Amino acid sequence: MSRLVYVLNGPNLNLLGKRQPHIYGHTTLADVEAECRALAGELGLEIRFHQSNREYELIDWIHEARETAGGIVINPAAFTHTSVAILDALNTFDGPVIEVHISNVHKREEFRHHSFVSLRADGVMAGCGTQGYSLALRRVGWLIDEKARQDG
Repeated sequence: MSRLVYVLNGPNLNLLGKRQPHIYGHTTLADVEAECRALAGELGLEIRFHQSNREYELIDWIHEARETAGGIVINPAAFTHTSVAILDALNTFDGPVIEVHISNVHKREEFRHHSFVSLRADGVMAGCGTQGYSLALRRVGWLIDEKARQDG
């Protein structure tokens, strides 16, 4: 099984570290990517790290991952609560999917409590700050290994 993991980030995450730091902190998306790349190396994973404010680009990357990747880590941001299209795309992916949210969405506005993506996700990291990405990478790596052991 492929040890490639797509790390996908939705709208406004390009502003991480600058937008609402009282909620999301001061870590930038470039910092998150560097941490993910370092950890991926330790775990023997390869990553493709992408961010887009456009729903269709996230869907295109999910479709691409179907052909090449063993897992997906996705922070769909606001698309979490609105995008059946992203859910449908994730439902075409056979490997593990871990959903990440920097803030604890359950302590925020009620509309943020519903996630379409969670209907497909094998795990959800919420409220762990940007450390949620590292936790998600560890989990997706473990799930990839577990599937390889089962397919044995």
